[in-house]
Amino acid sequence: MTEEKKVVIDDVEYTESQLSDEAKVCINHIGSLDSKIASAEFTLVQLKVNRQAFVDMLKSNLEATDEAG
Repeated sequence: MTEEKKVVIDDVEYTESQLSDEAKVCINHIGSLDSKIASAEFTLVQLKVNRQAFVDMLKSNLEATDEAG
């Protein structure tokens, strides 16, 4: 026997059978959006690190140019 899925909203626990079809759709959308937000945050960290790498490369290039010039 499997246990019924539960969700907690505003500190109130609901079982899946207590939820309307519309509430279930909302929960699915929230879960999907949470995943997309986490993915976007991960991508943003990667972009910031990569940007900093290019800034560091630019600084190195400018320093080398100044030393040679």
